[in-house]
Amino acid sequence: PEPRVSFPAPRSPCPLPDILRTYSGAFVCLEILFGGLVWILVASSNVPLPLLQGWVMFVSVTAFTLSLLFLGVFLSGMVTQIDANWNFLDFAYHFTVFVFYFGAFLLEAAATSLHDLHCNTTMAVQPLLSNNQYNINVAATIFAFMTTACYGCSLGLALRRWRP
Repeated sequence: PEPRVSFPAPRSPCPLPDILRTYSGAFVCLEILFGGLVWILVASSNVPLPLLQGWVMFVSVTAFTLSLLFLGVFLSGMVTQIDANWNFLDFAYHFTVFVFYFGAFLLEAAATSLHDLHCNTTMAVQPLLSNNQYNINVAATIFAFMTTACYGCSLGLALRRWRP
């Protein structure tokens, strides 16, 4: 008989941190992904309506940065070192960002709906948004809605965890 060769059990690649194995962690990652896409899409449309889309840019950049910071605090393990009511902070953060992102989504949808509005420039009547800007704004509106929905789901999960 041939000698039996035993191989060591394969090791799993780098395991995911605990926060990323929860629904809350998954939603924060989706908020970062979709929020970054909103930021990129609105910026790539050259912001033809700065009064409306300036707020969308502010909200998307701020929420993107704060969500990265929020996730970083959990990934680094600083939540065990900082004495705070993290369930309340999670609820307050997601409530605030949900309200702001909902407003940003409505403004982006309003800016996109102005596609067929014609404005009188010096010589000719032109549409307010070019076809390329319109297409980019449609995508930005869809991703703003998806980001708002992710923040809403995170808010619901945070509300379940935090009971005053």
